[in-house]
Amino acid sequence: MNREDIRNVAVIAHVDHGKTTLIDAFLKQTHVFRDNEEEMQETCILDSNDLEREKGITILAKNIAVSYRGVKINIIDTPGHADFSGEVERTLGMADGALLIIDAQEGPMPQTRFVLRKAIELNLKIIVVINKIDKPFASVAEVIEKTNDLFLDLATEAHQLDFPILFAVGREGKAFADLPQDYSGSGDVVPLLDAIIAEIPAPKNDTDGDFKMVISSLDYNPHIGRILIGKVHRGTVSPGLKVNLTHDQNKTYTIESVFVSQGLARKQVDKADAGDIVGLTGVDEGNIGQTVASLGDFESLPAISISEPTLHMDIGPNTSPFAGREGKPSTSRQLEERLTRELETNLSLRLEKGATSKLRVSGKGELHLSILLETLRREGHEVEVSRPEVITKTIDGVMKEPYEEVSITVPSAYDGVIIQELGKRLGQLIQMNPIANRETAFVYRMPTRATIGLRGILLTSTRGTAEFSSQVIGYEEMGPVLPKTRPGVLVSSESGPASAFGLSVAQGRGATFVEPGTDVYEGMIIGQNSRDEDLKINVVKGKKLTNMRSSTSDIAVQLVPPIVFSLEQSLGYVEDDELLEITPKSLRLRKKTLSADDRYRQAKRER
Repeated sequence: MNREDIRNVAVIAHVDHGKTTLIDAFLKQTHVFRDNEEEMQETCILDSNDLEREKGITILAKNIAVSYRGVKINIIDTPGHADFSGEVERTLGMADGALLIIDAQEGPMPQTRFVLRKAIELNLKIIVVINKIDKPFASVAEVIEKTNDLFLDLATEAHQLDFPILFAVGREGKAFADLPQDYSGSGDVVPLLDAIIAEIPAPKNDTDGDFKMVISSLDYNPHIGRILIGKVHRGTVSPGLKVNLTHDQNKTYTIESVFVSQGLARKQVDKADAGDIVGLTGVDEGNIGQTVASLGDFESLPAISISEPTLHMDIGPNTSPFAGREGKPSTSRQLEERLTRELETNLSLRLEKGATSKLRVSGKGELHLSILLETLRREGHEVEVSRPEVITKTIDGVMKEPYEEVSITVPSAYDGVIIQELGKRLGQLIQMNPIANRETAFVYRMPTRATIGLRGILLTSTRGTAEFSSQVIGYEEMGPVLPKTRPGVLVSSESGPASAFGLSVAQGRGATFVEPGTDVYEGMIIGQNSRDEDLKINVVKGKKLTNMRSSTSDIAVQLVPPIVFSLEQSLGYVEDDELLEITPKSLRLRKKTLSADDRYRQAKRER
């Protein structure tokens, strides 16, 4: 027996195309909250993670449920950034259809192509929603044409080209079955809810037979332990059911609790049927991609396919002179244990032991790795990391590297900045299209190693207006060595608090990263040189005192404010002979070898 009282729908979109805002409207208009609850005044309700709210992006996939016309609609919110594609890939398997949200001004973007391809591979029914039709430079007809071209390019079956198109003003909670002439009046998302019930198929999972489920996600509750999340593939599940993991014939588990989504919360139930998205407790060793089934069933369902990481970096305990000052010192073993726990839910991550005390962590991109490091930092860890490097492959005896399609949208005034910066990085211009006569959309093809640090540089040089995204498109033979895109650095030659006088001398040679009174140590990078070579400089010394008048002259020193890097910018800034020191309170760039004499002897040996 199939289920007609349920719909499982994923919501997929490029970054900032309004996906999370539209989900807010679903929650509010289906009366998940009372009118006086504070959530009715909030936006981006699902982005509950602090990092998600700060960065304005969805990092973790989440599922909620709303009820409409007697049908339960399970809504799976997925990340819109390619660096978190592992979250997308593992959760789309729980859906029977998807809402594809597309910005009415920007149109389909590279990440749109990525998530749509994944949805089509799973044969999900797609509903296209052209969002933000109220933008002053929206071009709905052109966006529809580009969307049709995208489906023609990706579809493998004729029926996949038959998809409904709706229109929305997500921030106002309005959806329309037809493009309205006037959208300033009252409205709601009812047309979209109607389309979900009419177009998205009910789960085809059979309620007859023994229980079976692929684990798509994991959660943890300190009171009830590990929670396995997935869509029931077959049969029913209830507390007390004896189960096993299909890959292990030696262990038996008993389901203790069964949960289903209700609004934002989980509701404990006596039974869940095939097609339901559930949370199960009692299986304390299950991992994502494994199959849990009724006792005696050892036939696994198809495992979740996750694309490979493209960057790796070395991470280890903080070894700087300031280690332990601002956080809890972590040993290599403690760090390995923490990262091993991260692997359970962060499917795109890989972990290897290095030859020394360092661990090699591999991820999908700079943003993916920086989110991991920021999480460790907020947990109180002190670590040091190396410059990210690309993961190469040897294919048919030829060394190959990953290539990416990079999409950048900027105000037209910064076109020259984009062309110049990507030209230095061996980027090949694929498309350059004006958007509504005030912005330009660029599409480049370039090696992944050339994208390291690019996002931060573009945000700085365009005053934060650049929209940057990329996705891996394949592997090609290693290209030429990239020209150095960063000048040398100013390296502290002494330890102690930086003085205003010392920094004023340093600013005569370049830009500085610290302010007066900041503690520095020998080998710490305190600025950027105006020339290509590194320069050691003493920023600790003060001006020599010769009389009473000069003793106060240091106060009058006028300094340029220091450059302050974010964690992601710092990660993209370090060179091969440098490290990034990360503590709960500070980010410090440093040389791997702190002593200037040791660096000199090392360079002499290498020559």
